[in-house]
Amino acid sequence: MASEAEREAIIRVENFRAAYNGLVVLDRISFEVYAGEVFAILGGSGCGKSTLLKHMIGLYKPAAGRILIDGDDIAAARGEARLKILRKFGVMYQSGALFGSMTLIENVALPLEEFTDLPPEAIRLIALMKLERVGLGGAADLMPSELSGGMQKRGAIARAMALDPQILFLDELSAGLDPVTSVELDQLVLSLVRSLKITFIVVTHELPSIFTIADRVVMLDKQEKGVIAIGSPQELREGSADRRVRQFFSRQSSSENGPLDASD
Repeated sequence: MASEAEREAIIRVENFRAAYNGLVVLDRISFEVYAGEVFAILGGSGCGKSTLLKHMIGLYKPAAGRILIDGDDIAAARGEARLKILRKFGVMYQSGALFGSMTLIENVALPLEEFTDLPPEAIRLIALMKLERVGLGGAADLMPSELSGGMQKRGAIARAMALDPQILFLDELSAGLDPVTSVELDQLVLSLVRSLKITFIVVTHELPSIFTIADRVVMLDKQEKGVIAIGSPQELREGSADRRVRQFFSRQSSSENGPLDASD
């Protein structure tokens, strides 16, 4: 297995800072995501997971530092250069964000209609193939309101894959779902990793999902406004010197072990 120094970084976050109206939310964050891995962003409520994700997909510009997607600074790019970067990734938002007035296949076809010159017949065929890939081929002509929560998440993943991106961002994959459906979505992610060889960045706080799908994780902390741990889930659970990390992975409250310090 290649060492970290030998692996290709498809995303680099370099000395990143996020701030809103002068208030720093995240600061001095640096890490790399390797091509082909499942990388999870985790931490407690309000630690900045979604803030980091929104900057990584270019919705916001960093207050300092930069985020490189396949070597290109997404915040600095303009025009066609920015569109080229955006084509490299797809996003599944926490709510699924399917358009309620469109059928499932119309939702999946939308990126193809916007960013390609393919004829309608080819677009529908590709969209159907994406739906079949996530197990929803038979639901193509249903409206989002006719789908379960898990089916909506699958449909959103299919739409995120419409343009064959190198990277998929999944925001709270298991949020609001029952345990069985959550496990099924985890297995779908693993299947896509094996078959498509693409990179996943998953925002989550669900421990079972983290240990099932994640190769590595970065853990954020609200008080630190930054990274307090990075590594494989197993490494952090079994070997972290930081009590906050151990408590997160053992699902303990700070009251069970006294005041929450950075370390023992």
